[in-house]
Amino acid sequence: MTQTVVTLGAHVFDVQVRPVEAIPEGQGAALVEQIRFGPAGTAAGTAVTLAKLGAWVRSAGAVGDDPIGDLLLSMLAQYGIDTSLVLRRAGVQTSASVLPIRADGSRPAFHVPGANLGYEPSEAPLAALTRATHLHLGGPELMGGAAAASILAPVRAAGVVTSADLLAPGDPGVLAWIEPALSSLDYLLPNEEQVLGLTGAASLEDGARALLGQGVRCVAVTRGARGALVVTAEETIAVPAFAVPVVDTTGCGDAFSAGFLRGLGLDRSLRDAAVLGCSAAGLVAQGLGSDHGEFDLAAADAFAAATPVLPTE
Repeated sequence: MTQTVVTLGAHVFDVQVRPVEAIPEGQGAALVEQIRFGPAGTAAGTAVTLAKLGAWVRSAGAVGDDPIGDLLLSMLAQYGIDTSLVLRRAGVQTSASVLPIRADGSRPAFHVPGANLGYEPSEAPLAALTRATHLHLGGPELMGGAAAASILAPVRAAGVVTSADLLAPGDPGVLAWIEPALSSLDYLLPNEEQVLGLTGAASLEDGARALLGQGVRCVAVTRGARGALVVTAEETIAVPAFAVPVVDTTGCGDAFSAGFLRGLGLDRSLRDAAVLGCSAAGLVAQGLGSDHGEFDLAAADAFAAATPVLPTE
């Protein structure tokens, strides 16, 4: 069966500047090697990599009625993503970020939340969501756990696989805010700092198991250069990252989510799905932006088979 994924949530337009080690003072200027822009966010960024890997993708959420929104939606359409479920907010700016990329690939961010805020459960296209095979909710904390649950629960009850990624830093208050949604999630895809911050656990596995205790079926955690840790009630699986020259870490978490979900849609094991996630992240990390790289599923699998891996600990 064809995998049909709806990515619902954060749609962001990113501008990346590289390399940047300091902001010039006053009216000063600095020459850089590259400035680039593209679609990003836990919904839009994930949608791009899913489409590259062969899933049929629809994105849902909200953008402004401004030129940035026009450009963001047109760029998504170039990847074959159906954006007909994305709402246009009159008089509201499309969410956007400016990312000064350091030489080591890390980056701070200047961010406008814009139209991503205020999306209501009543605006969610439930009929379209229940016809999908997968629903990925990017940033449930933007609407809160109770609101997210009112979308996730009926969709999951209809037999749709549900997943979510987080935007907010880990904090026990964030966990309390999103807790009502957790029992409606098959997969939660946070990063290591989020898991430890949310739960206050002494170890990553303990933190993941605490989230399982809230009702999530599986927690797949990204760990940067140490790859990913996939935790279920029955097993813990460590999957290494690939050894690549890192240019920009923007969108690597979204790329992992996309690869992992695509692997699940292809009926791969949890380990193999996480390998595909790490492969997609490794490919994206080698250039600027969440949409970096011209690759498909075959290329991602070939990359995974041929590329050395890094230690998991």
